[in-house]
Amino acid sequence: MTEDLSFRQDELPDDRSLVIVDDDKAFLLRLGRAMETRGFEVRMASSVAEGVELIRQKPPAFAVVDMRLEDGNGLDVIAELARLKPDARAIVLTGYGNFATAVTAVKLGAVDYLAKPADADEVTDALLAPANSKAPPPENPMSADRVRWEHIQRVYELCNRNVSETARRLNMHRRTLQRILAKRAPK
Repeated sequence: MTEDLSFRQDELPDDRSLVIVDDDKAFLLRLGRAMETRGFEVRMASSVAEGVELIRQKPPAFAVVDMRLEDGNGLDVIAELARLKPDARAIVLTGYGNFATAVTAVKLGAVDYLAKPADADEVTDALLAPANSKAPPPENPMSADRVRWEHIQRVYELCNRNVSETARRLNMHRRTLQRILAKRAPK
């Protein structure tokens, strides 16, 4: 394992600055420590405001930003980084992925879009991938049932947890939606 880490550190450019923005404090600290062991100089934030402030203080070469933060959208952080340092490599992490937000993230300057939970190796690979390279297929992709469940959860959250409104937008019966919401997430 040590050989692998030294190999990775040789791949790092001179500027190893990395900003990580995520409102899940435990995940933020765990990923921050893991990225430090991989040779990055890590600064962490847990909100859009803190992330934008860190980027304005000293624009990093790399960024890992959660899409949904308590005080707003992580895409605002990506946009600010792209404005201040267009050559920075940023990736977006999210548990509520969809094609529209992935396209928006890439248009704003993100180089990749990873589903949570992403581990430090996946994040490192995405940050250091050559420009215009194709990402490898995930080893454990979400099942179709899980993708459906994630989509329903996302719409439910966007409707402020209003079951009737969510059912209307998803074009399904309210009771059917209630049964789905009462169940555990599929694997």
